[in-house]
Amino acid sequence: MRCLFAGDLEVFKKQSFVLKEGVEYKIKISFKVNRDIVSGLKYVQQTYRKGVKIDKTDYMVGSYGPRPEEYEFLTPLEEAPKGMLARGTYNIKSKFTDDDKHDHLSWEWNLNIKKEWKD
Repeated sequence: MRCLFAGDLEVFKKQSFVLKEGVEYKIKISFKVNRDIVSGLKYVQQTYRKGVKIDKTDYMVGSYGPRPEEYEFLTPLEEAPKGMLARGTYNIKSKFTDDDKHDHLSWEWNLNIKKEWKD
């Protein structure tokens, strides 16, 4: 899964990324640090199903200084839920925050778990 935030983040709320149930996946996020050093950067992901929070995961990303090139962060390997009850749409709220509790970027996106890739 690759998301490029070169524009309106509202676009991600309106579309769904599709995963086949039970597949293993990683999320790759590319980002830039423009001005100041970012200390203790964390990626926080909250997952909701039908309006109820079902999971919250924090990933420590690290500390980064400004540079013209992008940094990349890759989440650990995860497995998509499987089974008839797990299929459906999940709303995910993601954000980058730091040790000072400063939110650098927040966005929402949707994940649709299906029995097959093209259901």
